[in-house]
Amino acid sequence: MTVAVKICGLKDRTAVAAAVSGGADFVGFVFFPASPRFIDPATAGALGANVPKAIVKVGLVVDADDATLEKIVAEAKIDMLQLHGHETPERVAAIRARFGLPVMKALAVATAADVDAARAYEGVADRLMFDAAPRPGATRPGGNALPFDWTLLKGLALAKPWLLAGGLTAANVAQAVRQSGAPGVDVSSGVEDAPGIKSPEKIVEFLRVAKAL
Repeated sequence: MTVAVKICGLKDRTAVAAAVSGGADFVGFVFFPASPRFIDPATAGALGANVPKAIVKVGLVVDADDATLEKIVAEAKIDMLQLHGHETPERVAAIRARFGLPVMKALAVATAADVDAARAYEGVADRLMFDAAPRPGATRPGGNALPFDWTLLKGLALAKPWLLAGGLTAANVAQAVRQSGAPGVDVSSGVEDAPGIKSPEKIVEFLRVAKAL
């Protein structure tokens, strides 16, 4: 099986088109105002209108309340919610039940104990993501171009599929997959020319390298 790839933080049609043409499995839209990749749900809905049904449209949120989620689900027409905050297993289960969409729970990793924490979400999330823990004082939980010790995930056996995120680029994704055993990867800052500014060329190159693994 090829490695599944998610291109996150898309904001314009050119970047979305590059992700689609390059063979992305997931395209991600960020609904967290503190992020340079933030867009509003209506814009995301317009960008995703021509994305093929086989590609999963993911909405990234951080500790969002139900009213915010309702607006995102209604206007962005996403296929999956990515919870990238401090959502508890109970909150994940409640969101999944209320909105009827698959849920991906992102977990910040700095130590082996952080990886073990994923066990609590196996029964409530449809997919998991392991991202680098943000530095102290960071204003956002992901998209910080930070890698972590990928070997912490080696041999990881989970009941649900998972993605590796954090500081990935076309230059290091092969090493990251080799060291972690990741069945899927997520990239955002690693395919940008500046924070929030996607490079279509970097998106295509990342997908070329990752899909060859």
